[in-house]
Amino acid sequence: ALAGSGRPAVVLAAKAGASSELLAKLLDAYAAEPGAVAVDVLLCGPGEQAPVLRDGRADVALLHRPFDDTAGFDTEDLHTEGQVAILPAGHPLGTRAEVRLAEVTGLPELPLPRWPRPDGTFPDGPGPQVRDHTQLTQLIALGRACAIVPETGRAGLGEGLVAVPVVDAPRVTTVIAWPPHSRSTAVADLVRAATAL
Repeated sequence: ALAGSGRPAVVLAAKAGASSELLAKLLDAYAAEPGAVAVDVLLCGPGEQAPVLRDGRADVALLHRPFDDTAGFDTEDLHTEGQVAILPAGHPLGTRAEVRLAEVTGLPELPLPRWPRPDGTFPDGPGPQVRDHTQLTQLIALGRACAIVPETGRAGLGEGLVAVPVVDAPRVTTVIAWPPHSRSTAVADLVRAATAL
């Protein structure tokens, strides 16, 4: 894509609904840099950011370890956080100060969602098949599922949902990733802006 200045835009892939605050701060910080080019944000479904970075549809991406595969990319860590359980309001676990993974994953009436694999198929299991954050939150509010997500996932939770820290869930690190062969000054500037946040 060409920015208004005639210089190519940078395509930044990010998971829709994740790292929203970090993404907004990054875009603002980079836009304030001298020589900044336009940034096209490509919002992806879960697990789609790495493939679009690998195939060249994106120049840089925000990925989340341990969920996304960062193999073969250069990366810089940006933020590490715990995880929370998203539950329907009124569920007994929703009133607790904290829960454990086994308590959340052991709720037969609120199974964890099943996200699509890279080939589009879904793993077997009792949970509902979901493709995006909106589907997920509606299913949780309806009492059909629960989810374990990074702490930043509690931002913008709608009515009918509660978030409870999961004390023994793995911590999640948001990283900015780019192909090691990239020679783009704009990508380098974007990475520098991200690591200065």
